[in-house]
Order: sequence, then C-alpha cells, then structure tokens
Amino acid sequence: MVGALVLAWLLLSAAACAQREQDFYDFKAVNIRGKLVSLEKYRGSVSLVVNVASECGFTDQHYRALQQLQRDLGPHHFNVLAFPCNQFGQQEPDSNKEIESFARRTYGVSFPMFSKVAVTGTGAHPAFKYLIQTSGKEPTWNFWKYLVAPDGKYWSPCGPVHSSSGSPGLHCHCLCALLPVHQLKAPHEVGPRLKLTAYRPQGGGAP
Repeated sequence: MVGALVLAWLLLSAAACAQREQDFYDFKAVNIRGKLVSLEKYRGSVSLVVNVASECGFTDQHYRALQQLQRDLGPHHFNVLAFPCNQFGQQEPDSNKEIESFARRTYGVSFPMFSKVAVTGTGAHPAFKYLIQTSGKEPTWNFWKYLVAPDGKYWSPCGPVHSSSGSPGLHCHCLCALLPVHQLKAPHEVGPRLKLTAYRPQGGGAP
C-alpha cells in the first residue's frame, strides 16, 4: 500500500514538472572564468540579458550605462547578465580572459559575465534560442537586450530593447519589471533608487 502511494506521488510530481513551461532560468551557462553556472540562481530577480562586444562603436556608451544600471538597481533584485559574442562585425575576437580583463579594468563592471557564445543561428546558446522564440525577435547587432522577469519569463513591453542602455526608456522598462518584486513592500523598504527621479542619463545616441 505504501509503495503504491509513493509511486502515485512520484507520477503526480513528474506530471506537474512536465506541465511547467520552460523558462530562461532553467538553462545553464559557462561563466567568463569557465565554470558552469545554473541560471536558476537568478530566479526571483529581474535580468537584463545583453550580448556584449569589446570593439564595437557603441561599447563605451553601453558598458558605462549597463554598469550604472547594475549599480542603481542591483540592490533591488536586478542583474545585468552579459554574454560576449563575436557574431556581429567580428567585434569580440579576444579570449574570455582578455574580455573580462578589459571590462573590469576599463569600466569596473560588477555584473555577471559569461563565456563567449553565439546568440543567433543554429549554434545559438539555448538560453538565447529561448529568448528569440518567446520574444519573436532575434539579435541583429551587439548590445541587443532582453528583459527577463523574476519567474524566468521574457518580459518587455516594447520587445527586445536595442537602444542606449542609459536611455530613460530602458531604465523605465527595468523599473517596471522590478515592480512585482517589491509590490508587497512598504515604500521605504523599496529604496530611493527605484524612483524614476533617480535616473541619471549616461549620454546620447543609440544603435
């Protein structure tokens, strides 16, 4: 009798797992230092997923603004997740070690960085394939951005954001995605940096 109950419980659990839709945080990725990381560790936070490049004309503008976003929103369950990619203009040709050194030394980035990947085509990383499939949009250049909600689902009111990381629009999108995380908290618990007035623009144009 006990054995039958255990078997039934296992079957029900398996069925429940099978019914749950796959999301971004179900995937794994190799970080910039070669360690396999489960993206599950970021569940419960908003993630801004970006394919970065070190030699793009927009590198300086975007890296500075991405780090500013991480600094402003990081304490409130937010992360920039940077994936170096050499597919667009061959503008990320260096090794992972050199890429990390450049980003940390030049921009002092504190957000998570991952090993170089393909983000488009048949060889795209599975996490990016998921984002492309769920958003209906595929990266066309460096610094393409996808917002991922705390539950791992693709989230963005205007599709993948391919504009200046320091633009008010992107900052507001990130804030909106963060609201469900903080909706049960009193205003003083959320923190002043979640106010729209906290936005500090980081420069002009966008690709």
